[in-house]
Amino acid sequence: MTKKEKYQYFIDYFKAHMPEAETELRYESPYQLLVSVILSAQCTDKRVNLITPLFFKRYPIAEKLAVAPQEEVFEFIKSCSYPNNKTKSLIGMAKVLTEDFKGVVPSDIDQLQKMPGVGRKTANVIASVIYRKPAMAVDTHVFRVSARLGLTTNAKTPLAAEKQLVMHIPEELIHLAHHWLILHGRYTCIARKPKCERCGLKDICTFYKKNSL
Repeated sequence: MTKKEKYQYFIDYFKAHMPEAETELRYESPYQLLVSVILSAQCTDKRVNLITPLFFKRYPIAEKLAVAPQEEVFEFIKSCSYPNNKTKSLIGMAKVLTEDFKGVVPSDIDQLQKMPGVGRKTANVIASVIYRKPAMAVDTHVFRVSARLGLTTNAKTPLAAEKQLVMHIPEELIHLAHHWLILHGRYTCIARKPKCERCGLKDICTFYKKNSL
């Protein structure tokens, strides 16, 4: 099977089985999604969704968060991973968002990365989810699943994987494919013991063929 055929199989499968795919983070504005994605680093979406309702009630807009005391913000997010670092990132992000972008979350990936706590992955999520840009955010799920399936080859870094994926996936499907890979990695192609027996992508999966012999 050629690489092109493998990608087409992947796309056809998810178009049939998951035509509508979106983030599991709960948000009502670009600012809220930005906060949620920052919180989600090394933390489950489920945990983030438990934290954010009270957080957004206290800090409904970036301007409020920008002037919040660190110890107060910490109390709201202390149940997630790395709360000290994330507290600083969230306040720093809110300050830059307020002062440099007038509270409007930019759509440009380079502009997004000017805010504290916003790396390439987070910037790609915002550009993809909010602005439907052809940006592929590569988290641990995307990196693992794309390698196991053989969609990426010898990609040593998230950026290398991102470049391979966007090269082969049609632009109009990239924002969907991001969620396909994440959700497949979260519920089927899990890290320690993938549920290959119930996976509909076995026929194209490099990992399955290698480990089922």
